[in-house]
Amino acid sequence: MKNKLINNPNIKYDSINHPKIKGIQIIEGKNNFPISWLNQQGYCEYSLYLQYLKGIETAPTQAMVFGTNEHQKLEDKFKEDAVPTTFDEIIQTSKKEAAISREMFVVAPEYGIRGFIDEIWMTPDDFIIIDDKPGKIPYPSTINQVLAYCLAFKFMININSDNNQTTLSSPKKDNRKIKAALRERGTDNIFWIEEFDENNEEKIKFLINRMHGLFEGIKPFIPTKNNNKCNKCRFQSYCEHF
Repeated sequence: MKNKLINNPNIKYDSINHPKIKGIQIIEGKNNFPISWLNQQGYCEYSLYLQYLKGIETAPTQAMVFGTNEHQKLEDKFKEDAVPTTFDEIIQTSKKEAAISREMFVVAPEYGIRGFIDEIWMTPDDFIIIDDKPGKIPYPSTINQVLAYCLAFKFMININSDNNQTTLSSPKKDNRKIKAALRERGTDNIFWIEEFDENNEEKIKFLINRMHGLFEGIKPFIPTKNNNKCNKCRFQSYCEHF
């Protein structure tokens, strides 16, 4: 597979920062949050409240710094022989010739989510969306994160198909399967993979709706009940539940 660097996603939206919640943008009149927050939500929902609504800032943990550095190394290596392309072009050319891209930006205003996919394999048969994680345990939180990337990507390819339809009655829909995968960071070990089927789509939509309920003040932020998580949490000194 050839390395392709997507340098100009063709779907762009005007956005403004949320007046009260750091990190949330308002796109097409709807709150839009980073997909990576789903991983944090699965670890401890209340930490989202402390960090983004209360605005509490802490120094990054050693694991966070290491992960950022390793991620950058992978990105730099990928760019060494990556060929620039566009989103439209890679969607079309991958129907005949497989390609790999990294750090692909996806945004889905309909669902209020956005983020960068670590790596995506585009083949004539399917799209495999990969999120790199330390370790090899498919935690529910990391699964939720990669499923949300799949949802946003599906939204984008559907929009792309609609924009390139031959007639109003006969759009060129892309029917390739989308698969979600988790890979051990720095290795080729894909330790979890599933098709992004109807069941997984409904599951992640339900969670995303909950997230929006949190930010809209409709639902309460629930703290974890796992003491091991609390003992490792960088927000413990600010948390009333610790």
